[in-house]
Amino acid sequence: MKIAFVGKGGSGKTTLSSLFIRHLATIGAPVVAIDADINQHLGAALGLDEEEAAALPAMGERLPLIKDYLRGSNPRIASAETMIKTTPPGEGSRLLRVRENNPVYDACARQVELDGDAVRLMVTGPFTEADLGVACYHSKTGAVELCLNHLVDGRDEYVVVDMTAGSDSFASGMFTRFDITFLVAEPTRKGVSVYRQYKEYARDFGVRLKVVGNKVQGQDDLDFLHAEVGDDLLVTVGHSDWVRAMEKGRPPRFDLLEDTNRRALRQLQQAVDDTYELRDWERYTRQMVHFHLKNARSWGNERTGADLAAQVDPGFVLGESVTAPA
Repeated sequence: MKIAFVGKGGSGKTTLSSLFIRHLATIGAPVVAIDADINQHLGAALGLDEEEAAALPAMGERLPLIKDYLRGSNPRIASAETMIKTTPPGEGSRLLRVRENNPVYDACARQVELDGDAVRLMVTGPFTEADLGVACYHSKTGAVELCLNHLVDGRDEYVVVDMTAGSDSFASGMFTRFDITFLVAEPTRKGVSVYRQYKEYARDFGVRLKVVGNKVQGQDDLDFLHAEVGDDLLVTVGHSDWVRAMEKGRPPRFDLLEDTNRRALRQLQQAVDDTYELRDWERYTRQMVHFHLKNARSWGNERTGADLAAQVDPGFVLGESVTAPA
């Protein structure tokens, strides 16, 4: 199951995504965690120190390897150089599975130990001063989008992505790559403004969106969120001494997290698991193709010097039953 955490900067989305990842790890679920935010803080939220977090391999810097592996023997893709972030898989493409070992994970993922459990962590890499004027952050998150396009995940497997803040997610089709999106919102006007943007833009794409109210301190905050987001409000989270200790670099054992917040995390997992029966791989593939053709027309064909529409395999539908070449 693919899960996105979004929200405005400072809403607490990275903290909540890290708590959800920790929760999944404690139940023994296989987890791939991806930091796709322009500010790379997920590693630290999962307990890595600054040196360890800085040493994580950047997906954006390994894009040629990712493209070469995923291309496989797909005859519709002339070379890895003609692949763009939205290139869809087809017959002969290599696919990614959550539980497997493969060259992409070898190059881009690292195991992070969490109270005796472990998850795979991947990061896009930070947007640095050297990138200014020559690159945009979406060129880095393109590695994430390409991997999600080639990812086949099943029941009780979880891919959790901490997305870039605000409405930047709409700069590509990546916002459609998830089974469910959790929008973290504070009980303020600014806190729910991103929700309104996301809800409006995602309406035509069947995006399943649920709001997680954060920093909720009382009934007035709860009433405000109910009035602003209605039935999309799934759960709320309040003050946490455990989180405060974690932010100071001294996280207690995760089983000491407050009961109310543990229940909230179980509600998030239940909402994720409930989407499994609603999966529509044909629509997922159709949306993938839609954004690929859109990018091909607007900039991809010119940049690569190829007709990228020819990369679309009209008979291919991504799904759990699809097999890929070794």
